[in-house]
Amino acid sequence: MRTKLCWSNPRTRPGILRHAIVLLYLLLACSMGAKAADKLTFEISFPASVHPQSITGRVFVIVSTEKNPEPRIQAGFWGDTAPIFGTDVAQLKPVETAIINSETLGYPPASLRDIPAGDYHVQALMNVYTQFHRSDGHAIWGHMDQWEGQQFNISPGNLYSEVQDVHLDPQAGYTIKLSLTKVIPPITMPADTAWLKHIKIQSALLSKFWGRPFYLGATVLLPQGYDAHPDAHYPVLYLQDHFSLGPPIPFTDPNAPGGSKGRWAARGVEMYQAWTSDHFPRMIAVRFQHPTPYFDDSYAINSANNGPYGDAIMTELIPYLEEHFRIIRQPYARVLAGGSTGGWESLALQVYHPEFFGGTWTFFPDPIDFRRYQLTDIYQDENAFYEPGHHWLQAPRYMARKADGQPEVSSRDFSRLEAVLGSHGRSGQQLEIWEAAYGPVGDDGYPQPLWDKLTGTIDHSVAEYMRDHGYDLRYYTEKNWPKIGPQLAGKIYLYCGDMDNYYLNLAVYLFEDFLIKTKDPYYAGSVEYGRPMKGHGWMPMSFPELIKMMAEHIDKTAPAREDTGGWHY
Repeated sequence: MRTKLCWSNPRTRPGILRHAIVLLYLLLACSMGAKAADKLTFEISFPASVHPQSITGRVFVIVSTEKNPEPRIQAGFWGDTAPIFGTDVAQLKPVETAIINSETLGYPPASLRDIPAGDYHVQALMNVYTQFHRSDGHAIWGHMDQWEGQQFNISPGNLYSEVQDVHLDPQAGYTIKLSLTKVIPPITMPADTAWLKHIKIQSALLSKFWGRPFYLGATVLLPQGYDAHPDAHYPVLYLQDHFSLGPPIPFTDPNAPGGSKGRWAARGVEMYQAWTSDHFPRMIAVRFQHPTPYFDDSYAINSANNGPYGDAIMTELIPYLEEHFRIIRQPYARVLAGGSTGGWESLALQVYHPEFFGGTWTFFPDPIDFRRYQLTDIYQDENAFYEPGHHWLQAPRYMARKADGQPEVSSRDFSRLEAVLGSHGRSGQQLEIWEAAYGPVGDDGYPQPLWDKLTGTIDHSVAEYMRDHGYDLRYYTEKNWPKIGPQLAGKIYLYCGDMDNYYLNLAVYLFEDFLIKTKDPYYAGSVEYGRPMKGHGWMPMSFPELIKMMAEHIDKTAPAREDTGGWHY
């Protein structure tokens, strides 16, 4: 009856009708908006004149508010970069279309639906894959490095489109066609100079593993007076770093035309002036080049996914270098250094081969104790995205911060970036090279993920594999100290800012806890943190001071019978 009385009220009936009409309008608008969002589409193709064969790879669309540099150069990095969306293609033929739409995962915006209406510059890019028939029986697809260091947006042979100016409106919908009409040209190898030599050799071990020719390389910086002293032999600094065809240490001729500017260039000028001065220690400096299908760097170790890079470096590349340059072929004269990725590698090479190298100066290394895999304990934590122990509140974990503590990039966001850049561990980024270098091969032939890139759930079987196969360097060194300790005493020097931008100091603390308790022998090295608020890249000395420190160490540890005067001219 109340309903009847309500409808009989002349003032109530129109009000209800008005509400019903508004509700109906809103439902229709939402429906139309949802349908429009489903039509957010980029259609990408390539002509046979550019690439006559079919392509297996990953296609991207980059959306930017800036036209210069090209959108493809602006995307794919950590943090607040141009939005990028990616999807796999398999045997895509010329003129056939690859689709990127509102369901395609993106970064930083997760979906094209999250791109607000406006005018943009868009560009498509194709990362071309090669099929590898590995000696372990797996056939996989991955990007074959073209000696650019696994940089998908500048890699020779990859295809890209012209930049197109468009208006995007997620409510109205759109279909944008992009044609991959351009091919990135081959890398131009820099010419050798009197100082710097470039080496590239085919590796028999890696070629056998990958089922096709694979190469190792090095840049070699020669000391002042190398040609004028043909009888002199020199100590060698094997500096670990990311892929580069430049000098292994900062080295900038201030008189060279078109020199670079900035802090790194200033360090290079300082090093050049010291390196070429009178009475400076004469050494040879070497940077290895060892890109893999998963990264610009193999981490200089044998790996189930990457193959025998450790053996290839130790038994192929280093012997080649020591045969072709006048390097003293004794442990005391071989020293190591590196930072970040190179920091992990320099420590790993030293502890894996304590009898071969004479000391490591390791700076801000990637995690060297996996109880602090940045902020995550991969053995105990269940999820990489959130701090454990919370019931109602989820406290996010981060991968990057400023030196004052301001968080910058969360583990969740960075994991999504890797999921966007490549499936099956093929992002070419940091988390997935750790999985390729340290982890097991999955059933599909690709690296088995340590955690799910979209949920953060940790696979503890992968964590235990990493530990038990010796890639947790603290665990490995502590477990094997009775055997390797006598050969490591006085050879480990660690440096890391107390506010490392990637939380790498946390694992160094744990490694130091082990080192200071060592006995029979005591490790007899040093660990420095550079307080307060020293971030990633901190060094307590200049590069000339580092070289002098190494030279003093080499002189001090040289066997009594050795004449070290030949390289002190």
